[in-house]
Amino acid sequence: MAELTIRAAALDDLPALTAIYNHYIVNTAITFDIDPYTVEQRLPWFEQFAGSGRHQLFVALEAGTVVGYAGTGPFRPKRAYETSVETTIYCAPQATGHGIGTRLYTVLFDALKGEDVHRALGGITQPNEASMALHRRFGFVEVAGFTENGRKLGRYWDVAWLEKHLD
Repeated sequence: MAELTIRAAALDDLPALTAIYNHYIVNTAITFDIDPYTVEQRLPWFEQFAGSGRHQLFVALEAGTVVGYAGTGPFRPKRAYETSVETTIYCAPQATGHGIGTRLYTVLFDALKGEDVHRALGGITQPNEASMALHRRFGFVEVAGFTENGRKLGRYWDVAWLEKHLD
């Protein structure tokens, strides 16, 4: 494995971020998006990340190639939710199982220290033991489980919701 670099995401990363996410749209139930995105369609998602504050996005690079990303965005649009963030984390398929998710979350949660964030939340399609283990390592606890609330790839999927206390 080449040396891993983690830094704040830049607009130039958006094509690689979109390609990683599209892999999971097309091939898995990890995301409930059904149709792949163009880079232009993914721009509004990218623009929610400010580079500092509550909503941040980091990328992991090996030999200059984006191999993963992690971020926090708004949980829900109502103002009372502003101190809760929803996490997102994805690694390129060839980069899973190499500790990149752990490195990304370490940087992300370090960046959130001192920010006005009370809870981090994550929804994980089940089964997904690798993601559940990663989130538990970072202090997330399961607080809810929804059964068969998403249909993709010809079947219904459950979603576990986890939260992490941040303040």
